[in-house]
Amino acid sequence: MIDVPAPDSDTVAAIIDAALGEDVGLGDLTSNAVLPPDAWLKFAMTTRQDIVVAGIDIAAATFKRLAPEARIDKLREDGARAAAGTVLMTLHGPARGLLTAERSALNMLQFLSGIATTTRAFVDVIDGTGATLLDTRKTVPGLRVLSKYATVVGGARNHRMRLDDGVLIKDNHIAVAGSLGQAVARAQAAGLQDIEVECDTLEQVEQALAAGVRRILLDNMSNDQLRRAVAMAGDRADLEASGGVNIKSIRAIAETGVDFISVGAITQSAPAVDIGLDQLT
Repeated sequence: MIDVPAPDSDTVAAIIDAALGEDVGLGDLTSNAVLPPDAWLKFAMTTRQDIVVAGIDIAAATFKRLAPEARIDKLREDGARAAAGTVLMTLHGPARGLLTAERSALNMLQFLSGIATTTRAFVDVIDGTGATLLDTRKTVPGLRVLSKYATVVGGARNHRMRLDDGVLIKDNHIAVAGSLGQAVARAQAAGLQDIEVECDTLEQVEQALAAGVRRILLDNMSNDQLRRAVAMAGDRADLEASGGVNIKSIRAIAETGVDFISVGAITQSAPAVDIGLDQLT
């Protein structure tokens, strides 16, 4: 298990508010009609498949929002691997509150654990190559902070969180600026540091190196092109491979010698995992 800083508490609280507001609306008609107000139940939250846990504290906080009196015991922490059948959490509290919060809590845990589980699969495949897996900004709107938290839980590193915390000159920037060199020069003149440039060709890699760029994104290049770019760059720049990377292709990409591999699929296409809430007798 790895030590990952928790997401900002105010951000998490706002996301929980939004999730419950979306799901509950003006009230849980079914629970309020069917369940006695003083009914208490015990539940076990169990994974139905092998997963990497992410979002367990957020799920617990979601339950607590509607059932503050509930006793919640977490049996696994974020970053832990849990085999199918593992109980992740037990709950004992007001039936109405727990069942009203159930779907929102499970959605959060299933979504984030899906990202962490998919990320860990990619990380395991490139283990030993020296390459580092990066996430991207391809996230569900409004859930980026949590999505990127889950990728780190899974063993990846965050790329830039927002447009204001990193500089990446892409092909459209270059087209409007007139050339790669002009785009870099303008960024440097603006006082920007740690400039990264996207390159589609080896000729652009040469131009970026000549401009003094220390980080280059190699977009949709073949493995042969990646190896040639690594040889060209030497220790002058860090290289990041990107574009269409999947679980089958990533090992060969890592073995070309690139420093980083960015994968949008770990946030954009990660399937939610199967976790259930079962009543205990």
